[in-house]
Amino acid sequence: MAKRRPSGDGMVRKREDGRWEGRIVIGHKENGNSIFRYIYADTQKELTVKLRQNITAYQGVDLTEDCKMTLSDWLDRWLEQMALVLRPSTLDHYRSDLAHHVKPYLGRKKLTQVTPADLRKLYDTLKERGRVHPHPGQSRGLSTTTVHGIHTTLHHALKSAVDQRLLPNNPADHIEPPKIAHKAMTILNDEQLDIFMNAIKQGPIWYDFFYTALTTGLRLGEICGLMWSDFDGRKGTLSISRTLHKEKGGRLVAGDTKTYAGTRKIVLPDSTAELLRNRKKHSYSIWIFHDPLRPEAPMNPSTAYRQL
Repeated sequence: MAKRRPSGDGMVRKREDGRWEGRIVIGHKENGNSIFRYIYADTQKELTVKLRQNITAYQGVDLTEDCKMTLSDWLDRWLEQMALVLRPSTLDHYRSDLAHHVKPYLGRKKLTQVTPADLRKLYDTLKERGRVHPHPGQSRGLSTTTVHGIHTTLHHALKSAVDQRLLPNNPADHIEPPKIAHKAMTILNDEQLDIFMNAIKQGPIWYDFFYTALTTGLRLGEICGLMWSDFDGRKGTLSISRTLHKEKGGRLVAGDTKTYAGTRKIVLPDSTAELLRNRKKHSYSIWIFHDPLRPEAPMNPSTAYRQL
């Protein structure tokens, strides 16, 4: 039996056309045969430099046969895997970003041939002319926030490829994503708070909802997803463990909070705790803030937003 060649092992030969060819072992098939990466150069010296760089990258790495797939094929497979853990709306967002902003530029490239320079060029292109259907007068380029989000998604996808032995390293680790221009958060001043409080007092159905929102800072989906089981009237606390969001087709679904850090317990101001204790005495729903017309259903965040 032939000795199994280690990953990173390289070979050099001069071709009949005068060019130089290098082969590097980057992994092994199921039957033990080597998987090669081929490198070409006009001179032996140039090839030696390229080989040295690649041998270092592939030493200690044992890729599978699937490493030969294109970036587009890998992204499709990754999205199928992520469908088991992501919300449908988040998955649709990832799928759209990758289909419109990544695949047209890099999709046909072999997964193992995607470089940091490719990603850097991609982000520059997206910032310059990445908008698929710009409106009249609208910039053709995507915002740095959008491009940063695309980088984050692509980084996760390529990291998964490394974990599944399809890449020796993550090229997205070696570039700085576009910096996001953070806008200062605006908050209501005392005069605006007084105006808001006077406004919500005019609607008794909505007063409790907006007062709780005002004094807790909860996201809209979180406050709509509150159940009485989350409220501890004796301690005056709320457990935040779910949020409401719409699935495709408009169906309202209660799911986990946006991030792990979103799962938390908050101590309520005394006035808010007392408000909820009084509200609970007259409630006949499992939801703290139910649909005004259907007590068995939670408040729809879209309805609350329109009311606001």
